[in-house]
Amino acid sequence: MQNDRPDLKIRTKSFALRIIKFYVSLPKTVLAQTLGKQVLRSGTSVGANYREANRARSKMEFIAKTGDCLKEADETAYWLELFVAANMIPQQKLSALIDETDQLTAIFVSIINKAKNS
Repeated sequence: MQNDRPDLKIRTKSFALRIIKFYVSLPKTVLAQTLGKQVLRSGTSVGANYREANRARSKMEFIAKTGDCLKEADETAYWLELFVAANMIPQQKLSALIDETDQLTAIFVSIINKAKNS
């Protein structure tokens, strides 16, 4: 099933690069690195799963892989929220990245809903 949106492919790759830059900038403490590896894994998985979704062989596979994108975006939001809640990173420093995570989450919810209803 081909539903490739080049803009979203570029956007999720850009998001992954922002997550990588965030991870590289973290303090080298055990806690920051532990949480950082989690956000690195989930944040970079969003785009990888989106690429897989666009190579799906069926509508159900597309919905499942897009669901993985949603799951990874939501998990990324969780780790970013923890950085703020634990007072490791100020809210204002992460606000743009959190906003992008929330926007990607909303986009994937919309894509899944449209695919299920078509």
